[in-house]
Amino acid sequence: GGMDIEEVAESTPEKVCKEWIDPNVGLQGFQVRKMAFNLGLSGQAFKNMCKFLSSVYKAYVSSDASLVEINPCLIASDEAVIAVDGKISLDGNGLFRQKELAEMRDVLEEDPTEVEAGEVGLSYVKLDGNVGCMVNGAGLAMATMDMIKIAGQEPANFLDVGGTADAKRVETAFRIILKDPNVKAILVNIFGGIVRCDRVAQGIVDAYKSIGDIPVPIIVRLQGTNAAEAKDIIDHSGLKVYPVIQLKDAARKVEEVLA
Repeated sequence: GGMDIEEVAESTPEKVCKEWIDPNVGLQGFQVRKMAFNLGLSGQAFKNMCKFLSSVYKAYVSSDASLVEINPCLIASDEAVIAVDGKISLDGNGLFRQKELAEMRDVLEEDPTEVEAGEVGLSYVKLDGNVGCMVNGAGLAMATMDMIKIAGQEPANFLDVGGTADAKRVETAFRIILKDPNVKAILVNIFGGIVRCDRVAQGIVDAYKSIGDIPVPIIVRLQGTNAAEAKDIIDHSGLKVYPVIQLKDAARKVEEVLA
């Protein structure tokens, strides 16, 4: 497990046993037998490992986990299979089905900024870069972060404001991004499908005025519904905001303001 498994997978990939599981049918008996066989087990140890693997998969599915890792796993002298240590990561989107697990949550162990963002419905993950991102949609957020890296910079966060990017959410998003002292610029990239770009633009202006003097340059790309009206609002705001049309232009502007 850990870094060792990455090294093994790269240097001797034949030593890593993989089984692809169809979620429609689940882990099949022949698959657990194949994995136990590949581990060189036989007799009672073989049977116990088959049962163990099936139980791990059942725990993974029933808890809405995104990861279940058993490391290390021990074959005892009586051929019992023992999970010496294990880790589990839960999918937050499935917690509404996992009330017992949700009650175990301790927000004091989590990043306080991420907790604050989650409380207002923002998807926020802090990263190690210097360019704050505010985007609607996870796919667009990933593309935006890629463009920032292509421009020679590093994203400071993943922040998805979702489909209701109104003034209050935009202001909250700005405040959360600005809590990171490493942020030297902010890139706002919104595609207006359901969201109206003019409302987002007005939200940016209102947030800017509400927060006060934002000490970093803001690059804004608003495309889609009412994009022309949005650009007009930004252009006449008198604020230190740089409107752009193309995503590649946004990346260039980020590079320019940080040069």
